[in-house]
Amino acid sequence: MTDPYSPIARLLHHRTQGRRKGEPIALPIVASSTFDQPGDPDGTHFYGRNGNPTVEEVEAELGILEDAQCVLFPSGMAAIASVFSGHLRPGDRVLVHSDGYYNARALLAAQFEPMGVRMETVATADFASADFTGVKLALIETPSNPGLDVCDIAAVAGRAKAAGTILVADNTTATPLCQRPLDLGADVSIMADTKAMAGHSDILAGHVASRNPALIEPVKNWRRLAGALVSPFDAYLLHRGLETLELRVGRANSNALAIATALSGDPRVSGLRYPGLAGDPAHAIARRQMKGYGPIVSFCLKDRATSEAFIARHPLLAAATSFGGVHSSAECRIRWGDAVPEGFIRMACGIEPVGDLVAATLAALDAG
Repeated sequence: MTDPYSPIARLLHHRTQGRRKGEPIALPIVASSTFDQPGDPDGTHFYGRNGNPTVEEVEAELGILEDAQCVLFPSGMAAIASVFSGHLRPGDRVLVHSDGYYNARALLAAQFEPMGVRMETVATADFASADFTGVKLALIETPSNPGLDVCDIAAVAGRAKAAGTILVADNTTATPLCQRPLDLGADVSIMADTKAMAGHSDILAGHVASRNPALIEPVKNWRRLAGALVSPFDAYLLHRGLETLELRVGRANSNALAIATALSGDPRVSGLRYPGLAGDPAHAIARRQMKGYGPIVSFCLKDRATSEAFIARHPLLAAATSFGGVHSSAECRIRWGDAVPEGFIRMACGIEPVGDLVAATLAALDAG
């Protein structure tokens, strides 16, 4: 029988049915690296690197959102590294976004290419027509960070499957509430839970999700052997964030659409991108595969000095990197070496009242 309740409702109550009288409603933090284990191992907890009850509860919550088995990591990059390490071997070819998060390419260049893995790059918008012949693994990020281009996940998945390629989708910008890559044919979904999933800019975390046991087992083994573990304290803070995920994502998405709409057509702004705008080049694809368009708006002012001054005088923007937190933030991405114009701004919307954020943004532009 199909569960009649939404993933968020099931997440909030997944511990309710098995709870006994007198047990805590809040998720307990099990702060122990070792567990009582007399005699031979019997599958119960015995050492923190092999499992922790708090971490496993949060993995179950993530699994409800993804409708898949999930493995939790201490950062989004650790999650990406686990997939690369679990599945790439010397001589393999990997296809990765040329315009998405740069650290994925940096990791491949620094650690995997010297071992004989061949990396090739493709622009996000061109993935649906890319040649997957002989490609072991492909990594897409849609919407891409920071440029917010979009690729058709189902179309890419069809081509990847025909070629025998493992398709991995970085879903950090969207979250499983706004976009479901596994439903669209991706083999693996990864997330930097540091961002919207935790949502308060106070922890690092990431996860890998897959419905294919043969793909998730190497990821689990790598985590155990490499010791890439999230602490029970950070897992608990992620749990706290997940409980308000739907509310926060809804407000952040509303803020981003309102900002993009307010900036649309402004002569001081160029290169405006937000997949939720009807006029955005990626809107038609995004509308088919997304339920919400994420918290990020990207645009350019005339030069870096103008952009830095705009950020500095905006009273509701933190001058910071990352996104998905409760506070709106912005940065000039040129400082990290992204292939963007000097005046390019990535603005990450938080959960401030929509009218306040729009008014402050326009006032900061007007004051320039």
